[in-house]
Amino acid sequence: MPFLDQIQPFNIKEATQAEYAAMNRHNNRMRRERLPDDPPIPMDEMISSMQNLPDFVDVKMWCAWNPDHTEIIAEGDVTLLNMEENRHITQFDLGVEPEYRCQGLGRKILALITEAARADNRRLMLSETSDRIPAGEAFITRIGGKKGLETHVNQLRIPDLDSSLLERWLNISEDNLAEFEIGFWDGLYPEQQVAAVVELIELTNQQPMGDLEINEVHMTSEQLRQMEKMHFARGNERWTYYVVEKASGRFAGYTETFWNPNRPEILRQDMTGVFPEFRGKGIGRWLKAAMLDKVLKERPQVKYVRTGNADSNAAMLKINNELGFQPYIAQTLWQVEIDNVERYLASNLQMET
Repeated sequence: MPFLDQIQPFNIKEATQAEYAAMNRHNNRMRRERLPDDPPIPMDEMISSMQNLPDFVDVKMWCAWNPDHTEIIAEGDVTLLNMEENRHITQFDLGVEPEYRCQGLGRKILALITEAARADNRRLMLSETSDRIPAGEAFITRIGGKKGLETHVNQLRIPDLDSSLLERWLNISEDNLAEFEIGFWDGLYPEQQVAAVVELIELTNQQPMGDLEINEVHMTSEQLRQMEKMHFARGNERWTYYVVEKASGRFAGYTETFWNPNRPEILRQDMTGVFPEFRGKGIGRWLKAAMLDKVLKERPQVKYVRTGNADSNAAMLKINNELGFQPYIAQTLWQVEIDNVERYLASNLQMET
């Protein structure tokens, strides 16, 4: 088929404006399939995200073009994290537009992804699928993928939020004021707190990982700042609430949200975590209630709050369920040994010849 010869690398940091525009149209067509009620991502936001990737993140990308090279009809990318941990892993993504599926495009791009992963000595490939696009699960099952972690994007409709529940949680939390204090950051983490924030972010390692062969990740202060740069370059605004133990000055826990003016009705609830020694004191509910109370008062345009949770994260799901979060999208993070992918590709090549 003619478009099989139109697969080319895509330079995410130095593409032409026409190439960026084609990529943005393709991404938004794929996005509409998964999130039909959401607005498209503006091209300048996409470009800012691509051009401000952290130095330790290496993304290689390939695109399939239509015969007259005006539209991208499929895209694949592989992300190679150059960190101390998890050097055996890479994450990849494939997006083929519906009318071009089951014609060999995904397989051709997968071969390029696999070659890049093998060249960087990665043995395990991760990828995520959504119940909104069943073709994704079918494809990764064919190449030998195994389910590593089942998750949901859960959504809270602001009109369904019980403001009296927030008030009760905030009132109960007053019992903690003798021992703890709550604080707030808008935007960048304060320079004098960066080292402590790096320790705070270690809480992400306590999230359920299911059967994924992933080791703990330990971010440096410099890597943290680079991640911030990327987030803010694309227009995201971050709010962070944190709780500190007064006696020691130690952080007990935190919660964060991201909001983007390009999607004013949607708020993304990011990480919420409390260190084990401070659990059982209602700090998680305190943090959540403080954040949502501020959103209600200062971001009236927000209609939906979305967050990602592992289906096995019972503690966080309990809090979110009490707040009124409902399942919105089912997602699965898969893992597949690169040897299995290469066997799949080789067997299909034999059948084609």
